[in-house]
Amino acid sequence: MIRIPCSTYRLQFHSGFTFKDALKILNYLNGLGLSDIYASPIFKAQEGSTHGYDVVDPNELSPTLGEYSDFERLTGEVQDRKMGWLQDIVPNHMAISYENEILADILENGPHSKFYEFFDIEWHHPYESIKGRLLAPFLGRFYNECLDSGEIQIKYDANGFTVNYYDLRLPLKIESYATILKYRLSSLKKRLGAQHPDYIKLVGLMYVFRTLDSGDELGERLDQVRFIKRILWELYSTNLDIRQFVEENVRIFNGAGPGASYNLLDSLLSEQLFRLAFWKVSTEETNYRRFFNINGLISLRVERDEVFRYTHNLILRLVDEGKITGLRIDHIDGLYDPEAYLEKLRNRAKNAYIVVEKIVDLDEDPPSTWPIQGTTGYEFINYVNSVYCDRRHEKQFTRLYNSFIQHKLSYVDLVYDKKKLIIDKDMSGDVDNLAMLLKRFSANDRYGNDITLNGLRRAIVEVLACFPVYRTYISQDSPRNAELRYIEEAMAKAKEKRPDLIYELNFVQKFLLLQFDKNTSEEEEKNWIAWTMRFQQMTGPLMAKGFEDTTLYIYTRLISLNEVGGNPSRFGISVDDLHRFSSKRSAQWPHALSEGSTHDTKRGEDVRARINVLSEIPAEWETRIKIWNKLNHAKKTPLGKINAPDRNDEYFLYQALLGTFPFEEGELTDYVSRVRNFIIKAIREAKQHTEWLKPDSAYEEAFITFTEQLLETSG
Repeated sequence: MIRIPCSTYRLQFHSGFTFKDALKILNYLNGLGLSDIYASPIFKAQEGSTHGYDVVDPNELSPTLGEYSDFERLTGEVQDRKMGWLQDIVPNHMAISYENEILADILENGPHSKFYEFFDIEWHHPYESIKGRLLAPFLGRFYNECLDSGEIQIKYDANGFTVNYYDLRLPLKIESYATILKYRLSSLKKRLGAQHPDYIKLVGLMYVFRTLDSGDELGERLDQVRFIKRILWELYSTNLDIRQFVEENVRIFNGAGPGASYNLLDSLLSEQLFRLAFWKVSTEETNYRRFFNINGLISLRVERDEVFRYTHNLILRLVDEGKITGLRIDHIDGLYDPEAYLEKLRNRAKNAYIVVEKIVDLDEDPPSTWPIQGTTGYEFINYVNSVYCDRRHEKQFTRLYNSFIQHKLSYVDLVYDKKKLIIDKDMSGDVDNLAMLLKRFSANDRYGNDITLNGLRRAIVEVLACFPVYRTYISQDSPRNAELRYIEEAMAKAKEKRPDLIYELNFVQKFLLLQFDKNTSEEEEKNWIAWTMRFQQMTGPLMAKGFEDTTLYIYTRLISLNEVGGNPSRFGISVDDLHRFSSKRSAQWPHALSEGSTHDTKRGEDVRARINVLSEIPAEWETRIKIWNKLNHAKKTPLGKINAPDRNDEYFLYQALLGTFPFEEGELTDYVSRVRNFIIKAIREAKQHTEWLKPDSAYEEAFITFTEQLLETSG
């Protein structure tokens, strides 16, 4: 029987809040009437992680959170109090890290690794530089600059040879060990003698490195690799001559100055199953699917049975043991086939309460066929919040906003423009991959004969930018009406925006709507579906980055409406709208989570409530901001053609301060620091005058100074 939570409390586990710390507050939470613990990811994450979403081993609890016995004691106490445990899990991606033993095994063994197909990597990419190699875009400068400056170094320890670049550490493929060890081998032979047993062992190892078993028995190869790495370490640890030989070779390979001394290292790196690259390369060329635009998070092919089984082994065992009673599925829209994944999960966890992190538009419904209890509740947040926005004053509020910022800002155009900005800045390579895949799949389609790769790319960009929801869920089954409606809406908008691409857009539309011809073969149909499902994996990340993380920091008419899953252009809803939504949700998803804020929301309930009051008093609000603008004009800093902060950022700031200003004077010192950090985040997310990857210190300092002077006056 599925345990339905009554009330949950989110615990953010990290090194500063462990299983033992949670145990200390359990009685308090129980006394408040909380029915279930709602836990952040608890599986082994990248070293130093404070959030747990950068998992490196889904089959091990994070050692920074305590011993397994600590977890057992905590879950035991939870059960004793008849409470449940809702666990946040991350099926979509893992961290690119040496700690990620699955990825390390792939980079050491390539196609001979049993994990070779675990990650969403295009090993057969058309670009020669990343064909058969994973792009590793983690360098702070161009590759040749990092190489010639000695920033890239080879190291050797008990785990083997690795390539190191500051905190980045990647394993050399096993066959490359011979490249290092055969260099200057004659000098070691002279020193030890050809008959020395350790020399014979080392020569034997080099032979094994070149002739490793590449047959079907992957387990045998893995055993061989472990054995020869152990023998090499023993030789290195017990024979001083061999240690000095290895260390000297490593030193030579690492180079001693710009130019030819790095040729050996460059040649060695060219052999690897990864290609080190400047981080910006991934925006235009990439061969792995990232989590959004984060280079350090690589997506899993969880649609493959072996990947599902491996990555869910521990979590499902904990469910079977009753330690975990519910699952919160992170970023469900990132998966290749969300419904198939959820069906697989439900079959293995029949009595688990399952909710998904799914963002839906205010007028959108989650797929009714998903075997879940519902979503995590973003739609509930936005309906409840919107009912407190006074709809009667929308026109007045729009007028005063446009008047203050001194131009008319179109919300619809802004979303479109910012999604195209994100494609251009962060996802160009992903779009290219989609275009090349479509070009390959459509090679024999006479309707696509004269459509160029660039034409397909431009058409795909337009459809992505015009897409009205986070994603659709077309798969092998027939498309649902909702899918068809959203795709047709996107196509109509794209054709209106770019009538010059009508032929290309019609061709893309055929694929998205699976409009097969009578003579379309079964193999071609599979390719069409595969391409459409790939396309669907891109719309969500683009919406998240273009809308959530950009538009919501620019369109600031009333920032209490600027929330994940919200629609700032919709100025409030009626009480009847809320009742209709609640009745419908109660009938369809009676056990979904209903929350006022989450760890992902932009603002808490109290802040939104304060700012919503402004919708009730537009005249007074307009009077105040005009007075403040006049009083504070001298606090601005002239920067070129603008006075910083600009008027839109100034308008944003006044709302933020009204929503968060402390009631107690003693809280002001800490408040100033928090506001300073918030302002930097907000204006970098907006990408108008500064951004994370290219900060404009002059604008940021001007805005911070302006804010601090306001708060000094307030204090």
